[in-house]
Amino acid sequence: MRIVLAEDAALLREGLVGILERAGHEVVAAVEDADALLAFTARHQPDLVVTDIRMPPTHTDEGLRAAARIRAEHPAIAIMVLSAYVAEAYVPELLEATAGSAGIGYLLKDRVGHVREFLASVDRVAAGETVVDPEVVRQLLGRRRADGPLGSLTDREREVLALMAEGRTNGSIAEELVVSEAAVRKHVGNIFAKLDLDPASDRRVSAVLAYLRG
Repeated sequence: MRIVLAEDAALLREGLVGILERAGHEVVAAVEDADALLAFTARHQPDLVVTDIRMPPTHTDEGLRAAARIRAEHPAIAIMVLSAYVAEAYVPELLEATAGSAGIGYLLKDRVGHVREFLASVDRVAAGETVVDPEVVRQLLGRRRADGPLGSLTDREREVLALMAEGRTNGSIAEELVVSEAAVRKHVGNIFAKLDLDPASDRRVSAVLAYLRG
């Protein structure tokens, strides 16, 4: 896989290059700012972009803005956002599902427990999947707690939705909340109905993200 990497911290950047290359990937460019990320992405047309959010010159959201632009201009390029922060701006643009769009990922650096987990997520995003750290979903849901249809959910339904966002099965959710699986199925049905989501979907994390995109 051909990858363009953007990370302003030199040690972390070189470390990521080493990890990716040892896994058999080709890092065609490793840069430290968003302008270089955009330039090298346009030049090399990689399979995947891995980018931080906060980079020079302002260290605010340059990487996320660049990722959203890449998503719009090069929808066939998969994107993995790797950051220490949860940012809400530009996330809807990143997650927007369009014809031909490649995979998208959003991981928090300090929650990646092992290199193999990171590499597995990279592979999944490159294969077209959506991979988002559950903590990112939790925080975004919390920020939109009273916004639109989400405000109609009960506290229990919000709990179930957060666990759904982790990819939990109904049985796992029932164990976590100490309720019956039948009760969980009822809550899931209510969530689908209130958020106008397809109850036939078998990608429940994507269903949650579809709501966040809206």
